[in-house]
Amino acid sequence: MKYGRKLSVELAETILKRYPDPDQYPYQSWSYSQGFMLWGFIRLWEETGEQRYYDYVMRYAGDHVDAEGNISGFTGVSLDDVMAGSVLVWAFVQTGQEKYRNACNRIRSVFDTYPRMSDGGFWHGKWCPQEMWVDGLFMGLMFLSKYGKYVADGEFCFNETAKQLKSIYSHCRRGDTGLLVHAWTENKSVAWADPDTGCSPEVWSEGLGWYAMILADVLEVFPESHPERSSLVEQFEQLLESLKDHQDPVTGLWDQVVDKETLSDNWNDTSGSAMFLYAIRKFIDLGITSPEIFGPIAEKGYEGLLEKAVLNEDGLVDIQDACDGLCVQVNYDVYVKYEKVVNAKEAVAACLWAAVIMEKNNDR
Repeated sequence: MKYGRKLSVELAETILKRYPDPDQYPYQSWSYSQGFMLWGFIRLWEETGEQRYYDYVMRYAGDHVDAEGNISGFTGVSLDDVMAGSVLVWAFVQTGQEKYRNACNRIRSVFDTYPRMSDGGFWHGKWCPQEMWVDGLFMGLMFLSKYGKYVADGEFCFNETAKQLKSIYSHCRRGDTGLLVHAWTENKSVAWADPDTGCSPEVWSEGLGWYAMILADVLEVFPESHPERSSLVEQFEQLLESLKDHQDPVTGLWDQVVDKETLSDNWNDTSGSAMFLYAIRKFIDLGITSPEIFGPIAEKGYEGLLEKAVLNEDGLVDIQDACDGLCVQVNYDVYVKYEKVVNAKEAVAACLWAAVIMEKNNDR
């Protein structure tokens, strides 16, 4: 299928114009949002060889890491704060510079004392004690799995990665499906928590999208010989089957609350949908699932996603129909009535990820 436009390049050029310094990308100078966005540039550079994309990522790494490997802005108080460290792993691989190795080692050391649930699952952050969020697994494991693959401590990193993914799956899985609700807590007095299970109430699309993407990226680097690899593949296969069941047959996208698509006030969420498309296509590319079954699902979804990327009067891309910074909520109504904004930071980055991988396959 030919898409008729290169959203990956359009969106990258839009980001460069809106945020010529990657530090300007919302919402903080050092946080998950920069890491998420910059990985889109890394993958686009890998496909195009465009030096400006490489330089944009390296500017961020260089501006944040001094000669001794100290990282400006890094605190380690949450998994959100860890995620941008995955860009430093990439910078180390590209340059071999010791300052990046030292910086990565500093981030790795956070996991030696990072707070955990009773079964060893990571808290999302020190500011939300005894709470494990699906999105946090993306933030922490983007760094940890890549550190284990490219820097050091592979045995620890991959064992920990598998442990975290199994923990969130065991607590947040919705019945016998492959879907996960947004969060789980051992502190059942938290407003959003079910008093019996400690789970949050809904399968939020973007939360599930973070889980889908990290499963895909982890399996790309996870050792073939590791005893837990097959269980992670099984998690992903179950997720794909559930995504197939809940895809909107008209638009090809997925709703804000994924498994309640028949409700009239539910709506197609651009951010989560882009994340699912990236993960589905990545799983096909890894040779783990059927391109005959899931390829058309990804193609249908990408056609729908292109409709959410609108060129404005200045020739820049505006990403429609997504929420910005949505944390765990107390019920369905809050999820579907949460304010939608244009160019939500997560949606912009997710669309870049999806566009790069889908257009790469379109060009084959």
